[in-house]
Amino acid sequence: VDSHGFLLNYRSFSSNVGNYKRTVKRIEDGHRLCNDMMSCIQERAKIEKAYAQQLTDWSKRWRQLVERGPQYGTLERAWVALMTEAEKVSELHQEVKNNLLNEDLEKVKNWQKEAYHKQMMGGFKETKEAEEGFRKAQKPWAKKLKEVKRQILAKEKYEKSLDELSKCTQRIKDAICFVFQAKEKYEKSLDELSKCTPQYMENMEVVFEQCQQFEEKRLNFLREVFLDIKRHLNLTESQSYAAVYRELERTIASASAQEDLKLFSNVHGPGMHMNWPQFEEFNPELSHSINKKEKVKRNHDGVTLTQVTHGVDQGTPQTANRGSSEKNQQYSAEWSDDEQPPAAQPASETNGGENPFEEESKGVRVRALYDYEGQEQDELTFKAGENHQSKPVRPILPFRSLGLVRCFKYSLG
Repeated sequence: VDSHGFLLNYRSFSSNVGNYKRTVKRIEDGHRLCNDMMSCIQERAKIEKAYAQQLTDWSKRWRQLVERGPQYGTLERAWVALMTEAEKVSELHQEVKNNLLNEDLEKVKNWQKEAYHKQMMGGFKETKEAEEGFRKAQKPWAKKLKEVKRQILAKEKYEKSLDELSKCTQRIKDAICFVFQAKEKYEKSLDELSKCTPQYMENMEVVFEQCQQFEEKRLNFLREVFLDIKRHLNLTESQSYAAVYRELERTIASASAQEDLKLFSNVHGPGMHMNWPQFEEFNPELSHSINKKEKVKRNHDGVTLTQVTHGVDQGTPQTANRGSSEKNQQYSAEWSDDEQPPAAQPASETNGGENPFEEESKGVRVRALYDYEGQEQDELTFKAGENHQSKPVRPILPFRSLGLVRCFKYSLG
């Protein structure tokens, strides 16, 4: 094998009949090499597509993790810029894949279709034409060469006979005569072959030159394809690829630890806005009333606490007429018995806008929610579920920490 990968053949291209078959076979090899080229391009496009998809998945996953994570400020933007770079590079590799499939692959496929024409019985039209051209060019010379070989065999036969005819002079003379005759015929055939050789060589060279030109077109075409593939794969020459990393470097360089710390201080630290508590005047317009029908309906559910005061850590009372929604939320969260207490309502809703603790107020019927044993003489002892008629006096509501109501205390009169 020589340095170009060809098997060395010491037989002459023109002097051996049928030695042109390697040149004819090269045409079929060219068609197969086009298929190999398309397979190579498809595999590279598949790699580009998979890499682009992996970059996209990685960017999507880590963008969500960073945005939901505790990092903030310019460093967060720098981190997210890595995901942006991956997305842009993914787009570039996706574009490489599209160029390989839509341009390079289609170019080779179309050229192969135009250059090679299959026959109904198999093979290619170009192969058949080249083989017929070589055969036609070689046929006259091959016929003369065959005659030369036949005379060579005859000459060898008669020369061999000379040894056998040594015993017989007559046979020796006949053999010598036949040798001279065979020599004359051999020289005559060789002379005819020599005269036919130039035309034979010219015809062979014409057909060979045609094959060379066809092969030159294929080699030049594939060279251009390889240059196009190199141009598509070489992202270092792409302005878009360089711009991605310039943007990434600019974003990372703009990250500032001092700016991030200042941002965190303003949002979550001493620099954030403070809404300090301020004194608020009592506004009687905030209390609202309900109609008589709703008041009667709510009275059937049980006792409703109004004007409830609860203590703070220093024992300072605070009025509970901020609205029924705040009281209902507190009672529902702090009641500890199985039965839920009735929703607290303002005084105007329970007693039609009158003060229930005036001397002329009427007593109400109450139901005990849990067992209680009186600790003093003026306290009641009752069981859960018992009904009692309260006296028209102001109830004293003892509270513990956080304003949890634990019992009702009524005067016995």
